[in-house]
Amino acid sequence: MRYALLVAALLGLAAPLGAQRATRHRTPAAHHERRPKAHAETQRRRPAKDEFLRQTGHPHGWPGHVVDHKVPLACGGADAPSNMQWQTTEDAKAKDRVERQGCATHR
Repeated sequence: MRYALLVAALLGLAAPLGAQRATRHRTPAAHHERRPKAHAETQRRRPAKDEFLRQTGHPHGWPGHVVDHKVPLACGGADAPSNMQWQTTEDAKAKDRVERQGCATHR
């Protein structure tokens, strides 16, 4: 579809039927504005996780496991390799169910 639009534009032709799409109009600065994340404090940094993966000898991940924060980010834990651990997928699901309830004990 995009190829047809490109060819039509290069040849100065109208876009083929069905290839015309509605455009979304924005104010000039609207495309630069971003809404704040609902849980911005819980966002992880990719370089920190990558460093943890390299340090533990699993640079491409470990099947059946996930990277977990010892002290959860939502509870004020650092997003640093020193606060990360490998956890089985099953254990991670169980921990996630109760983890935020215990934030007071981590502060």
